[in-house]
Amino acid sequence: MPQAEYTPDELALGEALFRSAWEFVLSAPSLEFLPPMRGLEIAFAGRSNVGKSSLINALCKHHGLARTSNTPGRTQDLNYFRAPQHRQVFIVDMPGYGFAQAPKDKVQAWTNLVRDFLRGRQNLGRVFLLIDARHGVKKVDVELMELMDTSAVSYQVVLTKADKIKPHELAQVFAETEAAIARHPAAFPFLVATSSETGAGIAELRAAIALLAEERRV
Repeated sequence: MPQAEYTPDELALGEALFRSAWEFVLSAPSLEFLPPMRGLEIAFAGRSNVGKSSLINALCKHHGLARTSNTPGRTQDLNYFRAPQHRQVFIVDMPGYGFAQAPKDKVQAWTNLVRDFLRGRQNLGRVFLLIDARHGVKKVDVELMELMDTSAVSYQVVLTKADKIKPHELAQVFAETEAAIARHPAAFPFLVATSSETGAGIAELRAAIALLAEERRV
């Protein structure tokens, strides 16, 4: 599997960025509550229950930073977190999508918020699109990919819960996901397979974010 690879120096750069636990900044229910467009924003998107909050907590070394819940659609706002030692680097926890239990008007409002955010944030460096390794790419994921393609938003697919399936199953999902993203011009060509429980892929994600911060000189 051609997982994204990083040099020891790049991995060390990522570890330095996440040496201290990150901190919560704000929660924005609509665009007017967003902070000024400065520094670098890295967004995490994915279907409800994809393990987004757990992955962000593992990434940022803060167990309770992003709220985790078994209730689909719990994350309703754009939640911002910041690196203590690099205060112009932000992680944005986006509302989950693809859930069926929430009222339709709520779903539409969250969908509009996500779309407006993706189209309007000039300092958005990359979106990490989380895909549950047990289920692979779904129609709603493809719809978001197409939106990011047309909005010229760079994104990278991250497989979550990689520890929940057998290695040969993960290899198959990896190959199928690669084939799916090959048709999308804004997609970063390398995947990362992760597990918030075992820590697999976390160092690679940290390195990717640190390199983006280096490129933006923030």
